[in-house]
Amino acid sequence: MTDSTTLKARDQAGQPAQKTVQEYIDELPVWADGTTLKSTPMTGMQWRIWTLAAFGKFFEGFVVFMGGVSLPLITREFHLAASEKGLVTSASLAGILVGTILLGGLSDYFGRKLMFIAEMIIFCLFLALLIMVGNFLSLVICLFGLGMALGCDYPTAHMIISENIPSASRGRLVLGAFAFQAIGAMSGIIVGAVVLVIDPDISAWRWMYATALAPAILITVGRFFITESANWLIVRGQHEKAEQAVSRLLSRTPVYPQKVALTRHVVDEASASKQTFFALFNAKNLRATIFSSAPWLFQDLGTYGIGVFTPTLIAAALGSGPDKIRSPADLIASGIHSAEAAALTTSLLIVGIVFAIALSDSLGRIRLQIFGFLGCAVGLLVASLSIGAPEALRLDLIMAGVMLFNFMTNLGPNAQTYLLAGEVFPTEVRGMGAGFAAMIGKVGAVATTYGFPLLLASIGTRALLYALVVSSVIGAVVTWVFRIETTGVNLDRIGR
Repeated sequence: MTDSTTLKARDQAGQPAQKTVQEYIDELPVWADGTTLKSTPMTGMQWRIWTLAAFGKFFEGFVVFMGGVSLPLITREFHLAASEKGLVTSASLAGILVGTILLGGLSDYFGRKLMFIAEMIIFCLFLALLIMVGNFLSLVICLFGLGMALGCDYPTAHMIISENIPSASRGRLVLGAFAFQAIGAMSGIIVGAVVLVIDPDISAWRWMYATALAPAILITVGRFFITESANWLIVRGQHEKAEQAVSRLLSRTPVYPQKVALTRHVVDEASASKQTFFALFNAKNLRATIFSSAPWLFQDLGTYGIGVFTPTLIAAALGSGPDKIRSPADLIASGIHSAEAAALTTSLLIVGIVFAIALSDSLGRIRLQIFGFLGCAVGLLVASLSIGAPEALRLDLIMAGVMLFNFMTNLGPNAQTYLLAGEVFPTEVRGMGAGFAAMIGKVGAVATTYGFPLLLASIGTRALLYALVVSSVIGAVVTWVFRIETTGVNLDRIGR
């Protein structure tokens, strides 16, 4: 099919007509008899960009969810009080909150590629420092720094994928990369358990985080060798560089397209550099801002609260809660058992994202997000039934509820809010818009992870789970009221 005598461009004869970046990316090569391919083939550069972005999501899941395994060890080593423990659990999420808007939005000014590289340099630096920390303050600072790097990745990774791939497969490929967050979460829990088995010591948490350093350095180096987003270059008025970027992005054998001639948008060029944060709240972008951020807030309330503290809930159900731990050996054993159970429940995150990848471009983002929110509410209700249940059923109900929640959140809101936030804004404010949406989501994540231990002690598990049920239902309602369907939409046309 790739033989140069049979494959030709539609604009082969004469000077090629001007097209947008996305039209070049979406264009189908055809056979000599006019038969088109069923889908636009991905180039090596497109797959390289996708792979490097996917590993950014992997590190997020790995670091954040490993906290559920490492927290008891950190608490014992640094003799943390309840408030200090809350700071440790929320530090990385607070960093993500700041990084999404402070660093992620910078990609609209300095480019997607520059921030794509910078975030990984920051991540590697703070990860190396975290392994060597000697006091509580430096621990919190390093976790916050890690979070800032991961926060920058939320909008930047999404944009560098979505602005470089075909519209028809955007949902599958963006969510395919996002799936690595679930794989990272699963890996973090498994690595934590394995390290505890190999090195049953209080300081084993340092080895847990150290396992991510070498892969992170390799990913950082790889990001230097990708092309800049031509969409970003074109709205900044850098037409020649944008055409070069498209040529490099779509480099194939045989060469196709033969020559790139991009459409010029004079108005966008003049206004792109003048966009400020407040542009997200003007009449043109307000609906997109509400739609992308409010549901993300409600889904993160549940996803991070349940995700990070699943080992704690399971340990309590197993009868190995804090009151049963009397020695470091008890702590290690409890950590291994709860990590094993958490790994089982977290595996449903992966199953959920697989279904999201398969369905997002056919059923649509809105349907999946609403259905997922309602399914999360059902899962939380099932988990709440464990309160006061016979001991023989308690663990089964918690496991069933959390597994259903994990499946439905990754099928729906956890996946779709991430996907939609990078699609509903025009190119000139896409970084700020996606970053703001992720930041609002992380407000919910930080509030939940910091307040979860305190709320468990004050209002109890049942009331807390009921509150999360309500937040999931509200998320479904807000999604429907402010819905903007982007399935298959050409990103060049967003906001025009």
